[in-house]
Amino acid sequence: MQADRAQITRLLKTARGQIDGILKMVEEDRYCMDISNQLMATEAIIRKTNKEILRAHMKGCIAEALAENKGDEKVDELVELIDKFAK
Repeated sequence: MQADRAQITRLLKTARGQIDGILKMVEEDRYCMDISNQLMATEAIIRKTNKEILRAHMKGCIAEALAENKGDEKVDELVELIDKFAK
């Protein structure tokens, strides 16, 4: 993985903490809108984490493969992932 491991670890631990908090909210039968807001905040952190991983992948792995004229496979992988986002 090319991304900053410390940053990715911090973001994922934050998301894990939020999920633990959401579980507690559900167990305590908290207000639906409060739970939904926390879910959206967690989703945002996970999206940010994924974006950072993909950014590092493009700057590192894909750029390296393109420089070595071996980029077709890496680009195909990226297009396949973009297709998943589009669904």
